Amino acid sequence: MRKTEITLAVALAIWLAASAGYAQDAADRTSRASRADIDAQVVAMFAAMKPGQTFLWQPVLKDGPRTAALEIWKAPGRPAIHLADAEYFTVIQGNGTLISGGHLKNPRLTSPGQMDGDDIEGGTTRPLAPGDVVLIPGGTPHGFGVGGQPLVLLGIKIPSPPAP
Repeated sequence: MRKTEITLAVALAIWLAASAGYAQDAADRTSRASRADIDAQVVAMFAAMKPGQTFLWQPVLKDGPRTAALEIWKAPGRPAIHLADAEYFTVIQGNGTLISGGHLKNPRLTSPGQMDGDDIEGGTTRPLAPGDVVLIPGGTPHGFGVGGQPLVLLGIKIPSPPAP
């Protein structure tokens, strides 16, 4: 075997070993929450809410900066915009409405990457019920209305890709 072929064979072996290690590391980081886990966490969250508390957020799974979290809404909150993140969620319990689009009235920066406002003008209102899945693009005003029961969401923020 020539020196070049040996070098390529060694490089290929190193790459394959590294790739296998990376795939194994990724598999080792996989997390899972069963429906029973989610249901138990929702019950615990309701029990932990103080009288008069209308919102609670709690992580379910984390991977570095990425978090899948449960949200309980007992009353409407302030409409918001996540400037650089899309928001994906599934309705777990309850019913309500989503208003999205339009413009925030009296917007203000509440934390890096997030604004809220007093209301949304010109948005579209949609009903929400268990099993509904929603994706709100980054930079889109949105807010929730709550029906007769608290609204329970399981969601994640998805960072927007950098502009080309």
